[in-house]
This record gives sequence, structure tokens and C-alpha cells, in this order.
Amino acid sequence: MRSFVIHMSSSTARRPNAEQLCADLPDAELFEAVNGRDPAQIVGVQLHPGNLHRPHYPFALQPAEIGVFESHRRIWRKLVEEEIDLAIITEDDLRIDAPRMAEALEMLETIATPDHYIRIPVKQREVPAHTLAHQNGLRLILPKVIGLQCVCQLVGRRAANRLLAATTQIDRPVDTFLQMHWLTGQPIHALQGSGNQEIAGEIGGSTIQSKPPLSDKLTREFKRAAYRARLHLHPQRPPKVSE
Repeated sequence: MRSFVIHMSSSTARRPNAEQLCADLPDAELFEAVNGRDPAQIVGVQLHPGNLHRPHYPFALQPAEIGVFESHRRIWRKLVEEEIDLAIITEDDLRIDAPRMAEALEMLETIATPDHYIRIPVKQREVPAHTLAHQNGLRLILPKVIGLQCVCQLVGRRAANRLLAATTQIDRPVDTFLQMHWLTGQPIHALQGSGNQEIAGEIGGSTIQSKPPLSDKLTREFKRAAYRARLHLHPQRPPKVSE
């Protein structure tokens, strides 16, 4: 198993944490993040204003979100081109409990295949449509509605290939797009109980989130709630069992 830590080399405040992740994860290396503010780095990215897929996405893509999406796509492409069957992909604001993560990966080793995309989230909010395995406080589930954030995930080569094919054009952030399993044909699982933490606030703050003006906040919250309601019309469902 390989590991890739997405990190922009100019982000010096995040470098120590990125290097710690490389020390803690199996066969890990830094992967240079795409700068979405640099036109030269995203020259081939085909962007749309939230109207490429339904439900329409109600917010404009920020440069940092474009960079994050393209960073993940470049790692997916690496998995396919170099025939890497499974890889941990993390962002550089992750903190892991190394012994707990080792236990989680040992559990997944007997389950994960190149067809899997398994989130290892920092927030334990997803409600299971199906529970695949559990041991010692760890639980692998198929969530009804897929959670947000791409701080840490285990990605298989064939899953990466499917996602590459579905993202030749983008109109929303990568985590929001991954929720649309009915478009990608890629089920998204989640491993809960890993002890993962997001520590952006300790190492310079988020590279994506910004505080909108107070006058816009209620409007944004209304649009976000309406969008989430539409997602709930497309839950993931357990695989049918042959009789």
C-alpha cells in the first residue's frame, strides 16, 4: 500500500505536519498540491458554474477548491498509470493516532480491493445504510448520505479510474461531487472510529473556507440546506442479496 500526502511546498506552516504524516503512514510521500490560483496549473481544467449535474450546485467554485479537486485527480491518475492497487490519500491538515490508524488499516487489508473508495473521516456523522465490518470500536459502513471532506481516504485503482472518467469537467468541490454516487457509479464507504483529527486551525487555518459577509450568511445557509435535501433523495443502498 502506498500513501500520498497532498501538500503545497510553499505552505511552510503545514510542512512539519505533512512530514509527520509521511513518517506515520505506510510507504508515504509528499504530493505537490495544485495551486488553483495559478492559471498555468489549471489550464486544462474544464470548469462549469454549478450547472453540469443535478442537483445544481449553488455556490461558485473558489480557486482553492479547484486546486484541491485537481490535486486529487492527479493522484487518481497516478494510481491508474502506475497500477497502484490501493493508496492512502490525505491532505496535510490531518493528524492521526498512529497505533489506531495501523489497526484500522489492518482491518481494511482483508476487505479493501481496487474497486473501493473508503473515507476515513474526522467527523463521525454518517448514518449507515449497511455495516460491513466492526471490531474494537472501528466500523466500516456504507453511508446513506456520503459525508463531506477529503482529509483522509483509502482509494483503489479501479475506483480512481471510474472517478477520473467522471470528472473530465467539474462544477463543484471534490467532496461534494463524490456524494453523487448515482453519477459516478462509485460506492463510497466510510471507516468510523479511526481517531483522525483535522488540525487546520493549529497550522495556519483552512486553505478553502472563508467567512462570508453577515448579510450573505443566511442566504448561503438556506441554499446549503436546500442542496442537502436534494441529496437525501439519492441515498446509497445496500447491495441486493441473491436468493
